Amino acid sequence: MNFRLKITVIMVLFAIVISFTIATVDYLKLKEQFIEHNQFQVQQIEETVKYSLKTIEKAYFLFGEDLATKMEAASHFVIERYQENPHLDQWDFQKLKDALNFDIYMINQQNVITHSSLSSDLGLDFTVCCKKLVPILEKRRASGEFYADGMDIEQHTGVIKKYSYMATPDKKYLIQLGISLEDGRIFKEFNFLKTMNDLVQRYPSVYAMNVLNIGGYALGEPVLDETKLPQVRRKAFEQTLSSKETIEIKGEWRGEPAIFRYVHYVSNLDTGTTKNKVLEIVYNEKELQLILDEQRKTFIWRLAIVLIITIFLSFIVSNWVARFMYLAFHDSLTGLKNRAAFDELLASILQENKGNTALLLIDLDNFKLVNDRLGHKTGDELLKAVAYRMKSIVRKEDILFRWGGDEFAIVMPITSKAEAEQVAKGIIENLQDLCTQRDLQFDGEKISVSMGIAIAPVDGVDPESFHRHADQALYRSKEKGKNQYQFYNWD
Repeated sequence: MNFRLKITVIMVLFAIVISFTIATVDYLKLKEQFIEHNQFQVQQIEETVKYSLKTIEKAYFLFGEDLATKMEAASHFVIERYQENPHLDQWDFQKLKDALNFDIYMINQQNVITHSSLSSDLGLDFTVCCKKLVPILEKRRASGEFYADGMDIEQHTGVIKKYSYMATPDKKYLIQLGISLEDGRIFKEFNFLKTMNDLVQRYPSVYAMNVLNIGGYALGEPVLDETKLPQVRRKAFEQTLSSKETIEIKGEWRGEPAIFRYVHYVSNLDTGTTKNKVLEIVYNEKELQLILDEQRKTFIWRLAIVLIITIFLSFIVSNWVARFMYLAFHDSLTGLKNRAAFDELLASILQENKGNTALLLIDLDNFKLVNDRLGHKTGDELLKAVAYRMKSIVRKEDILFRWGGDEFAIVMPITSKAEAEQVAKGIIENLQDLCTQRDLQFDGEKISVSMGIAIAPVDGVDPESFHRHADQALYRSKEKGKNQYQFYNWD
């Protein structure tokens, strides 16, 4: 086999390998996009429910304050009645309910409902059904003050109610008043249960949605054995409630594979026991799998076509691939590596685990003013100048990225906290000089730079947590007034 043939064979094989690689990368990226789109859809559903909850809570806050006032007045009335006659067996609770327009529950010192206008709740033992409420009830009993919660459920019916609490002067009983919210105008206008039901009907991938109180019971559903959370789901619920982090687990929903998503929700307007809730979204990935199957078939056909073409056009294809690979991992404006390159290189550097690695996330403050006032061309020129200046500051082994828009990142392998701080100071001072030279100030707003710095392995050993911590430090810089840097762990 002569030299020319050998070169041709090598080029063909190389082109085939590259083509296969590119086709595979494209497929995987497309697959990731569909997965991200599916996840984004779930997150949008989640945000819709949160917004619905916030809306109804705001409506109660703005227009329903008189209800808490009425409940407090009714509680004082019950206390006066108790002081006149502490023998509850002699009371007509139904008549008292008709007079006050509230359900009345008397909770004894063992936290059991001994007397009530609602016969179905007689004998309800909070130490059995609602252990998390017991210390709260004890605290409220001891204080003797009036407390009003937000939305909760009546256990036997699932009806959404508002409850209040106030202890009798002798502390023998805790007076609990309750009233259904579902018949009120506010609830009918801003019914979040209807919103969730509409979302389930609209999206075939969603099996069910629930808003769970701190006991793990769904608002709008009676507390029955079949509505209680199974052990695995309860564990995820409790973890979300305590950590406030979103958790997903896999399981089955009525015999079908499902994903259970638990999202913490905290009300800014509710100060009672109902302040914290957890959203439960049960969904499937059937639609996603169908799309991925179709993409897999398309990928196979596309790959076959590419392989045929590469046999005849190996040289052209190899040159095209080289150019494509460069563009895939570099920013066309600044020439810096881009976000795709960042993900790959950061994971590789962390995996090598050679000493400390610093990650600097950089954001140009008020950059939008440049585009708005001076035009995008000037904005692009500024970004190129910023990139050039940062190149002159970082070490030879440091890697510079344009994350996107006016955001940049620097990965500093085998470094120290002092070196990272030195680079951060240099960038701030250099860019201040650049913006001063160009007179970039708009109505007192200056173009400056904010930075967040994380150091591995202390601040994370995997790319996701490492980047998240640097991002949190960047957010802290913004909060503290911009034009500065902050470490995730600042001694």
